[in-house]
Amino acid sequence: MSSDPSSLRTVDWKNNKVVMIDQTKLPNELVFVEFDDYNQVADAIRTLVVRGAPAIGVSGAFGLALAVLQSNATTKDELISDLENAKKILFETRPTAVNLAWGLEKIMIVAKSRDSVEQIREQVISEAKKMADEDIEINKTMGKNGSILFDDNDTIMTHCNAGALATVAYGTALGVIRATKESGKNVKVIATETRPIQQGSRLTAFELKHDGFDVSLIPDTAVGYSMANGLVNKVIVGADRIVKTGHVFNKIGTYQVATMAKQHGIPFYVAAPLSTIDMESNAEDVIIEMRKGSEVTGIGDKKTAPDKINVINPAFDMTPPELISGIITEKGIAKPPYEESIKKLFEN
Repeated sequence: MSSDPSSLRTVDWKNNKVVMIDQTKLPNELVFVEFDDYNQVADAIRTLVVRGAPAIGVSGAFGLALAVLQSNATTKDELISDLENAKKILFETRPTAVNLAWGLEKIMIVAKSRDSVEQIREQVISEAKKMADEDIEINKTMGKNGSILFDDNDTIMTHCNAGALATVAYGTALGVIRATKESGKNVKVIATETRPIQQGSRLTAFELKHDGFDVSLIPDTAVGYSMANGLVNKVIVGADRIVKTGHVFNKIGTYQVATMAKQHGIPFYVAAPLSTIDMESNAEDVIIEMRKGSEVTGIGDKKTAPDKINVINPAFDMTPPELISGIITEKGIAKPPYEESIKKLFEN
């Protein structure tokens, strides 16, 4: 494994197959899985083999690229109909992250704009590959934009995993932390473990340690302690969906971290590409994905709760705009009032 984060690609296209890091196996082993069927990609998204909004968006696009290869269609109409079917299956895997719909839609527009079956096949694959490459560039630009908000010797808290593993490579929130370090500033990171699936301890801590960062892990319950004791200067997280009012949907627990940060006067930043911003929906329209209770009642095969206990296991929560100091994107940093500043991002 090389220390260049862009060399560790979460999702890639090789020899007409989709290749992914199986994130369910981290940090114990680094395993790459290969898929040649879009149904396998849908399963991989559903079971968190691949996760993180930008990575899911590109995975959806690659799923459609597999679908064009799998299809036996001889006419454009038949091929589009096969793609629509694949799109439906891929779209239904995770309802909260908006990047999935964005990635699928982008591919469908390209497919419909071509005339022959051959042209559609070629263009869909090349567009999906282009989206993967662009993801890395977008993250690097976002990182540079955000790095000015962080100072030498800052200790930055992050929640969940918004790193290279949540994107094609480099990362959103962790991309900003990387860019801050690359600009010559010395920074430390505190990662929350992020129950119940431990993306903080399994993925963020793994990734940052691998890349030579000074990182400490805390239980989710120690966020208030860390802030009250002056261990944290700033917070940065990613997002699965941001609506036009600046309400941010991100991994469950983000709202608590943001509330604590406000209480202690600590700036709370969100880093996300424009593809994560949903200008159509209102906050109350967003579906929060509920996941199975077994994620909470045990860890692996080890039981940690009584049998037949009721479980409430939302995957995401909503952080209101008044708790957010800034939203970092590839087009610049949006500051309150968000309704105006977010709209501006799409104008330049």
